[in-house]
Amino acid sequence: MDKHFSDILLKFVKIAFPLTKRICRNNLLYSRDEVILKTIFVVDDSDTNLATAEDALEDQYNVMTVPSAAKMFSLLEKVTPDLILLDIEMPEMNGFEALERLKAGSWSGIPVIFLTGTIDASIEERSSKLGAAGIISKPFSASALLDRMNSYF
Repeated sequence: MDKHFSDILLKFVKIAFPLTKRICRNNLLYSRDEVILKTIFVVDDSDTNLATAEDALEDQYNVMTVPSAAKMFSLLEKVTPDLILLDIEMPEMNGFEALERLKAGSWSGIPVIFLTGTIDASIEERSSKLGAAGIISKPFSASALLDRMNSYF
């Protein structure tokens, strides 16, 4: 969110809610009537994909970029996202293994959409069997990713 838009939003809130306590932190606005953005984890070993997803989604979602599945599980101990965008092909732990672990644990209710450069029948079948909410092909454009996310919520 650019600074100009943040300033305009804050002025609007001061006018619309003059008696409420307001705190603006990390581009999220909190007041007595809290406005909280849905939290999305983007898990991918590619810095380019992480940056593209963050740029596309950051104005409408609280985006947390994570460079590996192992780091995602560490972050899950502190934060529960509303949805996870998960790369399938990653070193150490691939997306399928990560989804199996998610579904076996206390995070089984978090929807997961896979990100992959290769979509074929076997990937679609395995994704469906594991309970993935969908698949997005890479490379993805910012507008296509935003449209998909907006249609999901």
